[in-house]
Amino acid sequence: NFTFLDCYRALIFPLLIREGKPTPFFTFVLALLFCVYNGYLQGRSLSNYAEYPSGWLKDPRFITGFIGWLTGMAINIHSDHILRNLRKPGESGYKIPRGGMFEYVSGANFFGEILEWFGFALACCTIESLAFALCTLFILGSRAKQHHQ
Repeated sequence: NFTFLDCYRALIFPLLIREGKPTPFFTFVLALLFCVYNGYLQGRSLSNYAEYPSGWLKDPRFITGFIGWLTGMAINIHSDHILRNLRKPGESGYKIPRGGMFEYVSGANFFGEILEWFGFALACCTIESLAFALCTLFILGSRAKQHHQ
């Protein structure tokens, strides 16, 4: 999950964006440090401390979590696609996104990412994955509320 999503967010997504506001360098560095540290914590937790029974991949918690993660990632990627294509080249101004989960929630991209990380937390059943899911909920929830207003 981290490899695919991090590659998507760090390499693919920025190349797909036509235009946008520049990200301040300090914000970029803080985000990079957070992602590196969180990736380390998640990886270390799963590789060194988490213990799963032999049938874990058939456990309802893992299956439900995996489906939640996969659904959240699909919503997130599709919502990003909708957002990237809101304006035609050279166009500016605010536009309300339509389609996909935007028909149900105003911050569909945020909703998808929150669902994704709670699915991950359920599939892993570690305190570290739950902590990251909660941080995601609080950070993206506040951004979603701001965008909705």
